[in-house]
Amino acid sequence: MTYDTQNIFAKILRGEIPCTKVYEDDHTIAFMDIMPKADGHTLVVPKAPSVNFLDAEPSTFAPLFSTVQKIARAVKTGMGAEGVVITQFNEAAAGQTVFHLHVHVIPRWEGVALRRHSGQMANVAQLQAHAEKIRAAL
Repeated sequence: MTYDTQNIFAKILRGEIPCTKVYEDDHTIAFMDIMPKADGHTLVVPKAPSVNFLDAEPSTFAPLFSTVQKIARAVKTGMGAEGVVITQFNEAAAGQTVFHLHVHVIPRWEGVALRRHSGQMANVAQLQAHAEKIRAAL
């Protein structure tokens, strides 16, 4: 698969589409998932273009996973979570829906099920409130 420069994450990186940003540095950006599986569900995206883990340049991974760790700690603390799921999908058969490498950071609480991916966007004010909690924990 060839990298599509018009995918939604590429557009977010270019500032063509807004996002609820949590963190940004020279190599990565983290923002709230607009269809969260749990409150505080955050995506970490490298700025380097790649479809997924399988075609990314090896130099992409160190800054990406450094940010994933930073965001996971902030998500756990900021959201008062008991744990954190870190997941990443490669290719449509594995559940990848946006074909730009990205990592999901999802806070978890004992006994609280993940929401289904309904296709409906979350309330923007709620996403902003969760992002503020996470940013405060950075």
